[in-house]
Amino acid sequence: MRIFHIQGDQFTELQALPGAAPADGYLWVGVGRPDFEQNVGSLQAALQRWTGGQLVDLHVVDLLNPHLPSAFDYTSWYDLLVFRRLAALGADDEKAGAPAALTRIDTSPVGFAVFDRVLLTVHPADCMVREYFANRLQQQTPGTDVRDVRNGGARMPPSPADMALRMVNFMVDSYLELRRLLTKQLDQLQQELFGPSPEPSSWKLLLDSRNGLHLLEDTCEDQRAAITEWIDALDELPPDGDPAVLRERELLRVRSRDVQEHIERVLTHVRRLESSAENAVQMHFSAQSNRTNEIMRTLTVLTAIFLPLNLVTGFFGMNFEGLPLIHSAKGFWWTFGFMLAVGCSLSWYFWRKRYLSRPPPR
Repeated sequence: MRIFHIQGDQFTELQALPGAAPADGYLWVGVGRPDFEQNVGSLQAALQRWTGGQLVDLHVVDLLNPHLPSAFDYTSWYDLLVFRRLAALGADDEKAGAPAALTRIDTSPVGFAVFDRVLLTVHPADCMVREYFANRLQQQTPGTDVRDVRNGGARMPPSPADMALRMVNFMVDSYLELRRLLTKQLDQLQQELFGPSPEPSSWKLLLDSRNGLHLLEDTCEDQRAAITEWIDALDELPPDGDPAVLRERELLRVRSRDVQEHIERVLTHVRRLESSAENAVQMHFSAQSNRTNEIMRTLTVLTAIFLPLNLVTGFFGMNFEGLPLIHSAKGFWWTFGFMLAVGCSLSWYFWRKRYLSRPPPR
């Protein structure tokens, strides 16, 4: 568990849960899911002291559920956003030169309980989102390092809601950075499948990747629905005459729409990859059907060539004394020459019709 106090441009890490809420700024409590399960009682008591309210028991169960899809819910004293992060786990395979399965994508949920002056985030045990933002905001603190601001880094988040949206945006952008890798892996997989001797494991890998993309599409749709409900909740807030409050709400709407646009981009890319995988499957079956047709055409042509020859040999194999050429010394050669001429003529005819021609090299 890590506790931070954010006030203006100051970002301070606290060693323990404070007894009361700070007079200025807000608190960010980032806790792993196992630690949250062990310390839920102390956290509930701290939230009661800071905000005058606690997490609803149903929301506590949701935050402890590692399989909960992206969702949004609200109460009169806090908003709850559960957002599933997207992170690839196949980088080692890609470095080794082997195509990694597209299904190896981690989609663990991250929970955000957004109070007026407190942000509680519940992360998976191996989540790097909390550490990334803690280090980044410490670097933005005046007097430590201003290079991040010069390179386009944003100012300190002014509110818990803004902080939550920045973390959600970071989780979405972390997948956008994987688009090139996933596209490259799928291209390698398709090329291997349509090679001269594809491995059976590659075909299974493509099917697993297609199923993984289906699940990823469902995850993105849940993310989009959660952010849409978040935006609707912002639009339904009662009007306020304070210009500072109005400006803060407008900034939250702008950042929320930006996150929604990024999710749309992710969803579009996932659907493009899914369509490419589906096309690869259809092309595979088409290639197999075309190969079967070529084999059947060759067998049919060979049958058509040898059928007249079988007819001739069957005719002269009958047990009759009066057959033509049966008693002639040159009868065999005449028959053999006729059969050879028929076979060569049919072979030449089918070759001209391209029934026996070899397909052009790929």
